[in-house]
Amino acid sequence: MKHQMKTRIGLCETQPATAEGIRSLLAGTSDLECRWSAGSAAMALALLRQQPVDVLLADKTYLSIPGPEETHFLEGVRSAAVVVWSQILSEPEALRLIHAGVRGILRKSADLATVLQCFRTVAEGGTWMEDSVFRDAIRLDRPARTSLTARERQVLELVEQGMRNKDIADELGIRPGTVKIHMKHIFEKTGVHGRYGLALNGLRQRSLLAMARTHEALGEINGEFGALREPMRETRTLKAS
Repeated sequence: MKHQMKTRIGLCETQPATAEGIRSLLAGTSDLECRWSAGSAAMALALLRQQPVDVLLADKTYLSIPGPEETHFLEGVRSAAVVVWSQILSEPEALRLIHAGVRGILRKSADLATVLQCFRTVAEGGTWMEDSVFRDAIRLDRPARTSLTARERQVLELVEQGMRNKDIADELGIRPGTVKIHMKHIFEKTGVHGRYGLALNGLRQRSLLAMARTHEALGEINGEFGALREPMRETRTLKAS
């Protein structure tokens, strides 16, 4: 029998007691293991070079300020799937981190099963975000987006890709002035102001779509297991009678 390789987890956590709690949680699983725990970003980078891990759980403290330090940290840990967690995490922060390359977003109030599922999902190449981060966004964005015309949706999609007005005009074969008019209508209909805001909204929509597909797949799996369980119940009932 082949020995199953465990997913290696590294911790970058400011609170020793919290790190020890995660370490104990992982010790109780058969497929996850804690390789090391670091109390600073510099220590985490050094340990990662010496003892590579598959997933790195990092406190948001190390990534709370956009700039050279955050970029340096993320570049240094690129070999691992990074999961960021925090007591308080706003939607813009979560979107910015995902855009920067973070693979998982967790609140420290998450239950133990959620933490483990997050680790397993990102280790398999997926992206994990708690529903609560975007719950309000689902309700607010859909009506506004569906009210856009076909051309406005085209413009919006290109803005979300980071294109400038001139590039959008060249791509769609229209004048830059026409793009500005479409942008004005998009701002009015979506209630979002600024290109950066539109780009973040696009990222959020894609994140929500990925989560919806994951939940749909899980629902189908649960449905299949449920269908299998029904005949098993009937068989047990027949045997009992």
